[in-house]
Amino acid sequence: MAEPSRENAFNAGQVRLINNSYEQLLGQPLVVGFQGKSALAEALFTAPFVVIAHDVASDPVFNYGNQMALSLFEVTWAELIRLPSRCSAEPVVQEERSDLLARVKKYGFIADYHGIRVSKTGRRFYIDKAVVWNIFDDRGIYHGQAACFKEWRFLE
Repeated sequence: MAEPSRENAFNAGQVRLINNSYEQLLGQPLVVGFQGKSALAEALFTAPFVVIAHDVASDPVFNYGNQMALSLFEVTWAELIRLPSRCSAEPVVQEERSDLLARVKKYGFIADYHGIRVSKTGRRFYIDKAVVWNIFDDRGIYHGQAACFKEWRFLE
């Protein structure tokens, strides 16, 4: 998947899956007031909060991150879409992360996640009040999970 840009409508298809699933599960869209798939996708990519998603592989790999996610995790688009999502958590919290993902898969979403994540350079940050949800298409086919959060603080 190419880096979101005007030339590829900011990966509008992937954003549509992420946004529609969020709206169905939580009753509101991630961003409001944008008409057209490309405008919505651009708004989400440039939003002042983090949105990140991974696929359905047995070791899920990120397949979307907005500009805020790329900055916070200190990665390029090319690095992000090759990164197993487990690498965003420290090894000591992998079991906690696995439990979280299993809870989301079972219940559809959670809106109260908090925990420590780590950037590519090892910079640790605490996220709070994160929403994590399942991504489904219009036919009900599962496409992975996404997370959104507005609150974080760097540690150390």
